[in-house]
Amino acid sequence: MPKMKTKKSAAKRFRVRAGGTIKRGQAFKRHILTKKTTKSKRQLRGSAAVHDTNVQSVKSMMPYA
Repeated sequence: MPKMKTKKSAAKRFRVRAGGTIKRGQAFKRHILTKKTTKSKRQLRGSAAVHDTNVQSVKSMMPYA
């Protein structure tokens, strides 16, 4: 039986924390930053958890995480 492959795009975007939650980076902070307010850019700092409705699909993309 062959091994299951990890989706490399998912492995680059997500990390599994020690408690089992999945960490993701914030969106909307890559380009066109001049028109965004300082407050909105500041609130996009740091990481966030993947929403409960998406956890199962992310885990299926990373079977060994």
